[in-house]
Amino acid sequence: MLCTREQLEQDEAQRLAPYGMKSGATRGRVYLDPEHEYRTAFQRDRDRILHTTAFRRLEYKTQVFVITEGDYYRTRLTHTLEVAQIGRTLARTLGANEDLTEAICLVHDIGHTPFGHAGEYTMRKLMREFGGFNHQQQSLRVVDELEERFPEHRGLNLTYEVREGIAKHETAYDEIGFGDFDFNEAPTLESQLASAADEIAYNTADLDDGLRAGLLESHELNELEFWREWSEQNLEANARVTDMTRHKFIRWLVNEFVTELVSTTNARLTENKIDSVDQVRAFGGALADFSDAFSERKKPLQEFLLTRFYRQYRVMRMASKAEQVIEKLFKAYLADARLLPTKTQARLNDEIPARVVCDYIAGMTDRYALDEYARLFDPTTKV
Repeated sequence: MLCTREQLEQDEAQRLAPYGMKSGATRGRVYLDPEHEYRTAFQRDRDRILHTTAFRRLEYKTQVFVITEGDYYRTRLTHTLEVAQIGRTLARTLGANEDLTEAICLVHDIGHTPFGHAGEYTMRKLMREFGGFNHQQQSLRVVDELEERFPEHRGLNLTYEVREGIAKHETAYDEIGFGDFDFNEAPTLESQLASAADEIAYNTADLDDGLRAGLLESHELNELEFWREWSEQNLEANARVTDMTRHKFIRWLVNEFVTELVSTTNARLTENKIDSVDQVRAFGGALADFSDAFSERKKPLQEFLLTRFYRQYRVMRMASKAEQVIEKLFKAYLADARLLPTKTQARLNDEIPARVVCDYIAGMTDRYALDEYARLFDPTTKV
């Protein structure tokens, strides 16, 4: 028996909570696009994102460690997949739309520069006089303009709700307030869950990578309430932190974050009698969030990661090299457009040169940026 799109939409109407975004109720796409026979609108968006060049490039883009540092650390792609996995769990548990949540999770970092936040900081500085830069805005630019998949129009022609999820993705590292969206209106619950999943993923995974790399010492964990609470229940934690101990602790920590988020979000939805998507949008704040008590509880972890990991001297050295690579490439391309590929040069007649250069560099992987740097500035490297 075939399961049609209409049947999937009927299933959503029966299965999802009243506040869950139904694919059949989407605000639509910019360009007319006939509905698919057996995929919903949000499933199609997810698939379009997965098949982009920009998504594949995430495999070789930095999360915290530049790819030359080793094969075992998170990349921007594996981080994205972890966000999507957590997002689907949150959505399924709360009766939200898993497909919409997953699509937003998969696309949230698609416009990130090479070399992680160091790359974004450098690009923001270089583009200050040319309209600015942030990775969310670049993600929207990627799906709306830069990806070429249809002869009739530029971009992927994603639904309003997925595009809104990019523009309103909000964590400590995100900036909202761009694009043709009403920022007095809250995004869907699915968008909020994607933001929460992102925060859960990077807080727990970055701690995992820091311990694996030896940049964080096991004795330093005693400063964290989370570690002290877990180690009271696990005697092996008092000995040397082995790989298995680390795995068990991180698994417990992810569960703590997810369980707290689900519990608090469910309580807020119930207490505020949220029974429609319109009420989610009109609420005036985030419904998907941690309790005040848990937010205070996780602050020391975030401060710990900032001071002991993100600003650790090896990480700062990687960031410094990344800044030099991006800055030199940007200035070289801007000074002589003939260094750019022919297809990229063709865009210079219609767009601001700095924006064309920015798009080109932001789309690079770490590996390609390093190779390009060598081709342009190392006389011994073949061009």
